[in-house]
Amino acid sequence: MKKRYLLIFLCLLFCFTSCVDIEERYDFKLDGSCNVVYGFDMSRAISVFKNIISDSVKQTPQFNLIKDTTMSFLAVLPDSLETKLTKDELALAANSNLSIKMDLQKSIMKLNVTYTAKNAADLKYYLEHLSKISVNSQLDAVTKNNKQVHGFNAQQLVAGQDYYQYEVTPHKFYRIVDKAKFNAFLKKTQNTLVMAKAMLIDMPYKVILNFAKPVKKVSNRRAIISADRHHVTLITNMDDIIKDPTIMDLKIDF
Repeated sequence: MKKRYLLIFLCLLFCFTSCVDIEERYDFKLDGSCNVVYGFDMSRAISVFKNIISDSVKQTPQFNLIKDTTMSFLAVLPDSLETKLTKDELALAANSNLSIKMDLQKSIMKLNVTYTAKNAADLKYYLEHLSKISVNSQLDAVTKNNKQVHGFNAQQLVAGQDYYQYEVTPHKFYRIVDKAKFNAFLKKTQNTLVMAKAMLIDMPYKVILNFAKPVKKVSNRRAIISADRHHVTLITNMDDIIKDPTIMDLKIDF
């Protein structure tokens, strides 16, 4: 059972590097907790690749899998990775949920990773350690075996979250891009991004933050603040982020 879920999860991960609609959502509660959702919609990518892959690939059992399920993030981690994680990282994985909705024949592939942080410190830890749990060397084998489908390196976009530096308190949410790490990320993903652009594929990126109390200050000029100041939305895409990664910087006081 665990190996089957791992296969599904890895198949989803290798599509992260192509056409992805990404949405981050943060729901801050009065008690200091925060519900976090990383949503990845790869349906448009599947529509594109269905037109270029062979009929033999479309007829494989893997391409005909249909899934609509939710499980603990820990359930999809390989045993070899579990042994490398700390006790706190294992607890983080156990308390994170992975929701999968997949029907490749109908061009549906969606993934949500959800977590409820107990407080500001817990949220900061989660954001700083999620990429370590998401990425592992076993993805290389999957990409090698599936190059006829996508031709991308599976680890690239998933690992991207580690180029942020966070400061999170009960009244602050600050996220600043580390330019050195971001440039390293671009170097690794250069071939992927060039291929996506050549195929006229864009990668929209939306960040939504909902607050129980009115927001006092937001540093990013692109951010849209709702009339009641309880909601902040930042909408961009990978092309704009590549040109100026600081457009993803957020300093919110609430």
